[in-house]
Amino acid sequence: MKVLANDGISKSGIQALEAGGFEVITTTVAQEQLINYINQNDITVLLVRSATSVRKDLIDACPNLKIIGRGGVGMDNIDVDYAKSKGLHVINTPAASSQSVAELVFAHLFSGVRFLHDANRNMPLDGDSKFGALKKAYAKGIELRGKTLGIVGFGRIGQEVAKIGLGVGMKVIATDLFIKGASISVDIFDGQSLKVDIKTIDFDEVLAQSDFISVHVPALKSYLIGKAEFDKMKNGVSIINAARGGVIDEVALIDAIESGKVAFAGLDTFENEPKPAVKVLMNPAVSLTPHIGAATNEAQDRIGTELASQIISILK
Repeated sequence: MKVLANDGISKSGIQALEAGGFEVITTTVAQEQLINYINQNDITVLLVRSATSVRKDLIDACPNLKIIGRGGVGMDNIDVDYAKSKGLHVINTPAASSQSVAELVFAHLFSGVRFLHDANRNMPLDGDSKFGALKKAYAKGIELRGKTLGIVGFGRIGQEVAKIGLGVGMKVIATDLFIKGASISVDIFDGQSLKVDIKTIDFDEVLAQSDFISVHVPALKSYLIGKAEFDKMKNGVSIINAARGGVIDEVALIDAIESGKVAFAGLDTFENEPKPAVKVLMNPAVSLTPHIGAATNEAQDRIGTELASQIISILK
């Protein structure tokens, strides 16, 4: 049986699948050519990440498909219910990349509070001629310790963010429509651990109390955070979105930055991927990454081996 990993798969994942008797193809096929390729090559398993969409037309046109797999958490690029109604297995790896995304959140947080994102833009240009001016411009950073971190969406990734926040010494609060709370274990390198119970609170309370807000919700049909929500936040708040583009109204975000309501934002996902708005890309108060939350070597290894394990379990 053949597996098409259209958006790539780790070497460890390939090895696990090949050991299970599968032929793994890592050719990246253009979306408009995907149906023909799957049928012509008798593909049984289609693995994707965020770049490839698996919609009703592909599902109907590819009767030999038995499994659709998503390397990662969100499956908004797959018509999941329809695929299941046609008898296909739909799998993903919800836990594999949680730590990687959480660490990227803090990369943005540390970058923002010490202006690293802007300093790294300007030091190569003016560091040799305006060193003193740049030093003065970036000399009013703040510490994360002791500040309040609000987590919107307290699933696997939100809880990993909480662990790091607690380790940094932040007060962590959270909100979630379905999760009432969680016991967070902060594990230390020598086997010791610290457990902290966090009960979720109302969304508006998190908006009002937080110095920093990190969003971890699935794709939504409308904005979760727009002008009305920014108005409820503290002056000088900062916000990170490593979840999905379209969760935050980017026009309202830039307005809030320009008014001083928001001190900085860290964005890994955007409304108009793969062509983010120029006003977002050019704003000096926005720390930017190109949707790389799960893109660590460790996460990719976990994703590959977890997908392989599920596929082998289903088909062997």
